[in-house]
Amino acid sequence: MTRPLNRPMITLSVMLATIIQALDTTIANVALPHMQGSLSASQDQITWVLTSYIVAAAIATPLTGWLCDRFSQKRVFLVSIVGFTVASMLCGLSLSLGEIVAMRLLQGLFGAALVPLSQAVMLEINPAEKRGSAMAAWGMGVMLGPILGPSLGGWLTDNYDWRWVFFINLPIGVLAYLGALRYLPGGTPRRAMRFDVFGFATLSLAIGALQMMLDRGQDNDWFNSAETWVEAVVFLVGLAYFLVHTAFTKPAGAFLDLRVFRNASFSSGVIIIFVVGMVLYAVRALTPPMLSSLMDMPILAVGLLTAPTGLGTMVAMQVVGKLVGRVDARALLLTGFLITAFSLWQMSSYTLTISRMDIVLPGIIQGFGLGLVFVPLSTMTFATLTPAMYPQATALYSLARNIGSSIGISMVQTVLVRNTQAIHAAMAERVSPMNLALRLGDTGALDLSTPQGLAIVNGEVTRQAAMLAYVDDFRLMLMLTLAVLPLLWLLKPVQRGEAAGGAHAVAD
Repeated sequence: MTRPLNRPMITLSVMLATIIQALDTTIANVALPHMQGSLSASQDQITWVLTSYIVAAAIATPLTGWLCDRFSQKRVFLVSIVGFTVASMLCGLSLSLGEIVAMRLLQGLFGAALVPLSQAVMLEINPAEKRGSAMAAWGMGVMLGPILGPSLGGWLTDNYDWRWVFFINLPIGVLAYLGALRYLPGGTPRRAMRFDVFGFATLSLAIGALQMMLDRGQDNDWFNSAETWVEAVVFLVGLAYFLVHTAFTKPAGAFLDLRVFRNASFSSGVIIIFVVGMVLYAVRALTPPMLSSLMDMPILAVGLLTAPTGLGTMVAMQVVGKLVGRVDARALLLTGFLITAFSLWQMSSYTLTISRMDIVLPGIIQGFGLGLVFVPLSTMTFATLTPAMYPQATALYSLARNIGSSIGISMVQTVLVRNTQAIHAAMAERVSPMNLALRLGDTGALDLSTPQGLAIVNGEVTRQAAMLAYVDDFRLMLMLTLAVLPLLWLLKPVQRGEAAGGAHAVAD
């Protein structure tokens, strides 16, 4: 006799697994300066703690579908939780840079499957009419992890030690494993298929090279560096070999079954989540350094000021989870994008004298808009897929979001650096002893003939130039958010009953 599903406990278990993986995308960022001193690493070397995790996760994400088909979804999920939790413990115990980079690679490899599999589980255990609410619950874990990561990481680092940034995963991982072991329905492998080594190798090379190029491009001055050219060539060649190989390989033997892209709603959803990742996640990379570097705010204060974004997201997801299926999902998406655009418009008027409420309020509004976008987009994307396609489809969906966010972050960082330099040069042309605005009575503090006065003026010009460059980035994000709107009409509205009955679209 089959045991009835305990949906609340399954949801709690997969959400815990989702949260620890999502947290680790940002929680270690604020601890890097402390790690640098403890591990005797240079500033360039310590960034490998972040890069190794990102690259490993990107490479392993497409593997999720094949692993589930070969070994069953539950087994892959349990092994991923155990591997991620153990790797987290080893990260906290690391005594050298080489050790922590190796453990972060393991974290990325094991953690890659957690988010797509948790989404696949939530889709499978809920009937079509409840998937909106299920995606709302799942989305909160995915979105709140990166939002709360900096503040939690800052608090743990300031009050304890940077190692607790990783040790915090241990109790959560144990609870997630016990819950999944007890309540997640057992499964059998769907097909005993051989592993497509060539397909996996070429796709891994392409994704790894792309992530390396995006992560290190700005530091290497992009295509003025031989490294960037090598990474670009490896990406293009690897992708070309993968596409040609997959096109001439039977779907049953290919690493990825690209027939899933025949489903119009899924293909449209992947395109839109790519753009969403590129536009919206980039803002997360801009605000913390702006507050800490230009306004001298401590890391903990920065985390507390940006955390309310999660409040807006939570409220929106609770509301939209009940509206999906009753209201045209495209209308919800349109509303979410417009609200997000409004928050970016508010941020595009930032100055160096903004108040804390000027930071908190747009963050809450933006979080609310993001919550309205995430749930209906996920629901519409997977509505007409068969359950057998969920592991692979959710992995591709997560991969598109992650690559989009990497591209967006690289883009805004590049624009920020170059605009800061250009604006600084333009402002410096107006700095001269004849400029009355630079005189402070008889104090002589800004006497350009002295090294002290020149340094003060240069520092202030740099701050002003950087602030204007941040504003330019927020305006760029605003324009890109509005540019997404026409893509919404690529999504096919899901009629009542179609989620259950239209799944044959990619089953053949």
